[in-house]
Amino acid sequence: MELHFTKMEGAGNDYIYLDCRASGLPANGAELSRVLSRRHFSVGADGLICIAPPRLADADATMVMFNADGSEGTMCGNGVRCVAEYLYTHGVQKDLIELDTVHAGRKTLYRVQPHVWQAGMGRFSTRAADLPVTGLGAGPLLDVPLVAAGRSWKVSCISMGNPHGVVFCEETPPSGSLLEEWGRALASHPAFPRGINVEFVRVTGADSLSVTVWERGSGATLACGTGACAAVVAWTLTGSCSRGRKVEVALPGGTLQVCVLEDDTVLLSGPARTVYEGVVSV
Repeated sequence: MELHFTKMEGAGNDYIYLDCRASGLPANGAELSRVLSRRHFSVGADGLICIAPPRLADADATMVMFNADGSEGTMCGNGVRCVAEYLYTHGVQKDLIELDTVHAGRKTLYRVQPHVWQAGMGRFSTRAADLPVTGLGAGPLLDVPLVAAGRSWKVSCISMGNPHGVVFCEETPPSGSLLEEWGRALASHPAFPRGINVEFVRVTGADSLSVTVWERGSGATLACGTGACAAVVAWTLTGSCSRGRKVEVALPGGTLQVCVLEDDTVLLSGPARTVYEGVVSV
């Protein structure tokens, strides 16, 4: 069977996109993601995102995502911007696009300029029940002590519709084998029964952070939109950043802008770009 797809990326966070608005969701989405996401052996990506009909009549579409290992994702800040960009270039030419998600509710996206979108990411939470987290108390879970990979850590646990553990570093955030070792150990810690995305963060200026990410289900990625949001939320809640401030978050694949508002909602802005379209036999 031949499958038509679009490869898109937001700050290097790349996914394979399937337009399922007319055909409906594939029955084997998890398996397709595992097969097609393999770098060097297939299309290669951080996962698969299906653009499905809206769940509610007043939306433009629904985003359904799978990680590279086939597990179902709950939210992707870079992915949701790319869905908006795809819809804009495929018949939904509006500067405000409403997207439903399966697990994280409605997301509203504004077209800031060509190929740049701002996503309303909703409210964050630091409650254990919302992540979920076990054995660390009910929350707020800020600078919680954990031991993993033979080291002691202070982790701030933030839900952005998906779970994040934010660790602040005095030196350059880890990369390569060290990112894999530390990220994998924290992501699979027994306190996180469904796993967690891990962000290693260094403060680089009054309005800037440097971040590397280990994502559950995908491993090290060049960027994570919800991870950038979680990093700024943690920075804000620990008293080092004021609400309403626009923070530049530098990730290996590019820079995103995050703003935490007074009502605990978070805005995420950044690029969304089509890499290429293609056909693959599956």
